[in-house]
Amino acid sequence: MRRVHRNDMRQSFRGRSDFSRHEFLRFGGIGSLTLGGLWLRQLQAHASVTGGQPATSAAGRTETGLSPLKACIFVFYYGGPSHLDTYDLKPSAPSTIRGEFQPISTTVPGLQISEHLPKMAQVMHHCAVIRSMHHKNRLHDSASIETHTGRQAAQGDREEFAPIEQFFPCHGSTLSYVRRQPGLAVSHAALPFMFHNVVDVPCQGGGFLGQDFDPFRIAVDGTVGSYAVPELALRGELPLRRVNERLQLRTALQPGVQSLPLDRYFEKASGLLSAGVVQSALDLSQEPQQLRERYGLYSASTGNGTAAALGESRHMRGQNLLVARRLVEAGVPFVNVFDFRQQGQNWDSHAQNFEQHRSYLLPPADRALAALITDLDERGLLDSTLVVATGEFGRTPQINATAGRDHWPDCYSVVLAGGGVQGGSIYGASDAHGAFPARDPVTPADLAATIFWRFGLDPAAHIPDRTQRPWKLAEGEPIRSVFAG
Repeated sequence: MRRVHRNDMRQSFRGRSDFSRHEFLRFGGIGSLTLGGLWLRQLQAHASVTGGQPATSAAGRTETGLSPLKACIFVFYYGGPSHLDTYDLKPSAPSTIRGEFQPISTTVPGLQISEHLPKMAQVMHHCAVIRSMHHKNRLHDSASIETHTGRQAAQGDREEFAPIEQFFPCHGSTLSYVRRQPGLAVSHAALPFMFHNVVDVPCQGGGFLGQDFDPFRIAVDGTVGSYAVPELALRGELPLRRVNERLQLRTALQPGVQSLPLDRYFEKASGLLSAGVVQSALDLSQEPQQLRERYGLYSASTGNGTAAALGESRHMRGQNLLVARRLVEAGVPFVNVFDFRQQGQNWDSHAQNFEQHRSYLLPPADRALAALITDLDERGLLDSTLVVATGEFGRTPQINATAGRDHWPDCYSVVLAGGGVQGGSIYGASDAHGAFPARDPVTPADLAATIFWRFGLDPAAHIPDRTQRPWKLAEGEPIRSVFAG
């Protein structure tokens, strides 16, 4: 796999021509329409090796007989769940490895998962489990970067203690760039916050593709249990009617003057606000109470306890996935859902692994993911929507002195659902202790290639960085056999 060096990164970020938020607002003359770069997706005419056209391929249909995906929901369990206590139990291993949990049967004969995933056990006929995922990053930041971009971090395996520029784009940003659909309001959304270690981990945006391809960020307000888009906020003294009047006045004052490239983005932004498309998708009051409860409705966190018990807005974890479904239903092709925000208050179970998984981590995750899969299926969206559920790594087979498990990227599990997967299938295998792949090893690059391939794209097609250096969409190979043919 080709590695990028720091000099490449410096060159790629030199001479950036992206419009800043200040310039965006100044050109539009609407000082309170804070849309940032939302509608700048096509402002810069990046020329790809495909002549500016999407790097599409018939592979998604000709190789499997499946139609390309319409959407992907990428659920990220920040901190790293224990594969040995979720989807790859080892009941025959010594007690210091197998731990406290017992396996249970699922809707798929011969496929067993953790007793603390009873709802997922009822939908495994819609899922495929990859039990041989692995990479070399032992720290959260670098492991998260490889998980979301499919590439080893340029700076190596380390944590970041000061903000740095993101280099490689995340999956959704790459998809937005390659497809570039002019009439699509939102091509990539992320919720309910940016996940954070010492700094926001630099893998959640457009990287060298530019801020135009950052996701549409949706924020949760855990105190009132609602969602909003800060960049669509209007100042109270300037309602939408006055915004539209200013746009009309600006046009009237420039008769015969060729419109600026930004004009059409202001028009789109104004139209989005007028139509309330995003606001409607985020309004969970439109959903039946029974369905919201199926995803998981919980009281606000009290702040007692340790680790995951302190997770920000953790009572909204189920509702996050309901919002994701509503976004897909509204036509958003790629949605990132970050399960926890803050490192240390998440799945990172160095101590009391079993208590953390049993009491705080698994029950809401089990309920929400099973509800999402069932809901998509009932609405006829599951076949066209790929759900990916993963952490940045797994946990050590050996239980430590504080009843915890530590970081383990050498082998872990990923769950895929919908999107044409062969339900009930298992790809790859770990060894007797869940320590290393025993068969068919898979990397985050292969997962990235699989996502792009299922969208009908050729993973070997190229995108250029800011120096016009070409990079493949993904360096791995699609996991074709997981999908029905």
